Amino acid sequence: MACCGGAISSDMRATVAEVPATKNATGPGYSIQGYEDLKYTYSFVDNVFDQQKEDLASYYTKWGRVLCVLDENLNEIYGDSIQAYFNAHNIKPTLNVFKGGELNKTMDTMLGFVDAMDKFGLIRKEPVLIVGGGLASDVLGYACASYRRSTNYIRVGTTLIALIDAAISIKVGINHKKLKNRLGAYHAPMHTFLDFDFLKTLPIGQTRNGTAEIIKILHCTDKHTWSMLVKYGEDLVNTAYGRNATGPGAKELKEAADTICRNAIKGMLDLESPNLHEIGLDRVIANGHSISPTLELAPFPPLRHGHAVTIDMAWSITLAHMRGYISDQDRDEWFGLAMSVGLSVGHPLLTNGLILEANEAIKKTRDGLQRFVLAKPLGKCVFANDISEEEFIKSLAVHKEYVKNSGRGDGVGLDAYADAGDLGADPEILLKERKVADVSRANGNGAQHEQLGNNKTAVAVAA
Repeated sequence: MACCGGAISSDMRATVAEVPATKNATGPGYSIQGYEDLKYTYSFVDNVFDQQKEDLASYYTKWGRVLCVLDENLNEIYGDSIQAYFNAHNIKPTLNVFKGGELNKTMDTMLGFVDAMDKFGLIRKEPVLIVGGGLASDVLGYACASYRRSTNYIRVGTTLIALIDAAISIKVGINHKKLKNRLGAYHAPMHTFLDFDFLKTLPIGQTRNGTAEIIKILHCTDKHTWSMLVKYGEDLVNTAYGRNATGPGAKELKEAADTICRNAIKGMLDLESPNLHEIGLDRVIANGHSISPTLELAPFPPLRHGHAVTIDMAWSITLAHMRGYISDQDRDEWFGLAMSVGLSVGHPLLTNGLILEANEAIKKTRDGLQRFVLAKPLGKCVFANDISEEEFIKSLAVHKEYVKNSGRGDGVGLDAYADAGDLGADPEILLKERKVADVSRANGNGAQHEQLGNNKTAVAVAA
């Protein structure tokens, strides 16, 4: 089947072969080998909702309408522009606005999107438009994967994490009880638009948060682009990756930002595309995601994802240095960049107990092996499966001492903790409710505690 208008092309083929009967079978069986070519596309379009640009509208001309899903914050900033854009192209927009935040990354939210698609009367093959960050891509993508078992969708990422990381993967999913991203699927979009102009209105804390994902991929795969990030990193964070830059160096900074981001995305795609369904578990892009899943949720409010990932990477850099994989200069350069952009490199809750607990937890996800990514040297990497308990404890002590001597104290960076926008609720209110629930449980008031739990079930996900 040909690829028309950017739609996923599925060149399906299979072989069905007879196999000998097993011991208790009544006759021969069959062995099936099926193949499905998965094709989807990306494009870099600044100001994608500019009425003079038809890149996005062209996907909906056939339908004459579009179901666009976005969160409350984005609707407040961009809702009118989105409606005006589609109206200008004679496409009727229907905006479905949802409450964002990690606490709403739930089955209830996902089913709400299913209801929205059903109410809209979505036709098979008609693409939903997802405008938002990584959470929107995850939850709405999962709804699309579930609705009629496969519904098309188009993504417009609006945060740096979405542009660099979430929008590059075809993984979609939701949280379940205390388990992050435990339910999900692999469901590719028809097309992804990468519009870095959205960074103009992104809070600097979120820009810093997303920078962790660029550090993650470049320091293990691309020394040349890594060196560019080292040179421009702090200025990139402070100017929305050159989008808000002014003065004589503005053009150079934006060009550097575009090169760094494009190379990071290409690197991610090169690594992910041959292993879209994670059949292979040695994954470079899992760098920084070994200890961080446990650490991220240890404090309350939880750490922002990028900060937890950077702490994970910082410890791994220490370990790589101790093993002789990287030089003193490489180690110092890595920490210098991470700290200059305000990311965390340590945390009081990063203890011997937590790091050992995280090791056991991640091995379950990685089929019994550690598969920790270590730079060897900077710009390349290896997978480690032989980190002993003794080495964990010794390397953590060395790491904490290095962070302390660097002048960063306990290592916590700027804007390190999730706020109301990240969570979907005021952290202070959630903390008070949590304390009440803890007191209730301690007093043996199960019914009251259960009611509190029912009111804020999702708090446990982030707690």
